[in-house]
Amino acid sequence: MDRRKYLKTLAVGSVGAGVLLQACGPEKSAPPSETPKAFTIDRTPDELVREQKLISEQFFDAHEMKTISILSDIIIPKDEVSGSATDARVPEFIEFIAKDMPRHQTPLRGGLKWLDIQCMKRFDADFASCTTSQQIELVDEIAFPEKAKPEMQQGVAFFNLMRDLTACGFFTSEIGIKDLGYAGNRPNQWDGVPQDVLDQYGVKYDARTLAESVKFDA
Repeated sequence: MDRRKYLKTLAVGSVGAGVLLQACGPEKSAPPSETPKAFTIDRTPDELVREQKLISEQFFDAHEMKTISILSDIIIPKDEVSGSATDARVPEFIEFIAKDMPRHQTPLRGGLKWLDIQCMKRFDADFASCTTSQQIELVDEIAFPEKAKPEMQQGVAFFNLMRDLTACGFFTSEIGIKDLGYAGNRPNQWDGVPQDVLDQYGVKYDARTLAESVKFDA
């Protein structure tokens, strides 16, 4: 299964947009590369105080963060195009989301515990300590809801949430945006109003406008 291609399709499609928006919620909640020091155009003073408070706290313990890192890289592994989910700091994003949107805390922590219990029963080791093939074996049983067994539904719900948050974190990161090939708005050459239109209205550009605003090198 080409997980990256599948997630990219979700990210740029109408269904994917809804999934990502639902996962991220109405608030802008992405971990900044550094703690803001003062008011910025996209942060009010109150938002800065709250953001700094959340960044200073830690919800997941070291074992949980390790599990999240492994699972997020299974969902979006490194390939020839770009880095993996951990390269895009998706685990840090999920840690921030858990604090910013507490409704995700119980499903995420419960799901991580569910993974460990399943692995202990099968492989006598927690998820992070299992081999890659063992980890993939379990993930494959919860990654496809329509094929999952009834007794795996708790794992399916957890994996759906993890997949949504991983895709949201990755495809809103610098790495993920480059992976999508999104270029954004870019300036192009504008040669001004066509000459026949200028002639129709009896107007023309002055020398300064032509030099500074209309003609420029591409």
